[in-house]
Amino acid sequence: MAAPSYGLIATFDTVPGIYHAAEQVRDAGYKHWDCITPLPIHGLDKAMGVKRSIVPRISLAGGITGFCTGMSMIWFTDKFDYPLLVGGKPYFSPMFAFPVSYELTILFTAFATIGGMFFLNGLPMHYHPVLKYGQIRRGMDDQLFIVIEARDPRFNLANTKALLEQAGGKDIKELEA
Repeated sequence: MAAPSYGLIATFDTVPGIYHAAEQVRDAGYKHWDCITPLPIHGLDKAMGVKRSIVPRISLAGGITGFCTGMSMIWFTDKFDYPLLVGGKPYFSPMFAFPVSYELTILFTAFATIGGMFFLNGLPMHYHPVLKYGQIRRGMDDQLFIVIEARDPRFNLANTKALLEQAGGKDIKELEA
């Protein structure tokens, strides 16, 4: 019994080659695919059709929550938990609550950012089927790869292989799941 297929992997030798191949895969309508490169390629996100991440919004929500938590905590402590009237001053002043609120803003932002990245990236991921490919280590050195997953609705082994060949992919192999 053959192992189920994870998808296809194709090798590219040049940065312009993988860039234009990514545009062709995107234009063909594939949604579940990725590029593996040993270096950052500026503009590859746009060529792949990757949308902007929502991690900054999650971080902002964490920061606002931290700030409001700090202000509320100081207000509650000064008003109900430990009211201390000194020289006729008010029980609560945002000026004196600012250091605590500032620190909680930083803390909650950091936790929200880390949590958002873990959730959106599907971490922790202890294994990935691409690691079974014998040449994947070259993807950290001098090779560029495109992986199209079999779970993509447009995936058809023959058509997808033809697309990768037309895009300039070499050494196209089927990956085991």
